[in-house]
Amino acid sequence: MSKVIIYTKTHCPYCEKAKALLQIKKVAFEEINVDNDPKQRDIMASLSQRKTVPQIFINDRPIGGFDDMKKLDDLGQLDPLLQTSA
Repeated sequence: MSKVIIYTKTHCPYCEKAKALLQIKKVAFEEINVDNDPKQRDIMASLSQRKTVPQIFINDRPIGGFDDMKKLDDLGQLDPLLQTSA
């Protein structure tokens, strides 16, 4: 199974949608909340080149936010990514 990391903030509807999609797919993920952690926020921005949340990484590859992940799912490209090993 893939290694999935999702950077989130509290009260973020897109973060909740992203986590729900991963849960529906029965994918374990590590959640890193950046609300009060500027260091983690800086790491997220450095790795993804984006400052918005959620930021989702599959096997250390940035795939973007919820809309990006949903698009991959709609195209049938998300499940193969989630099946690969880290």
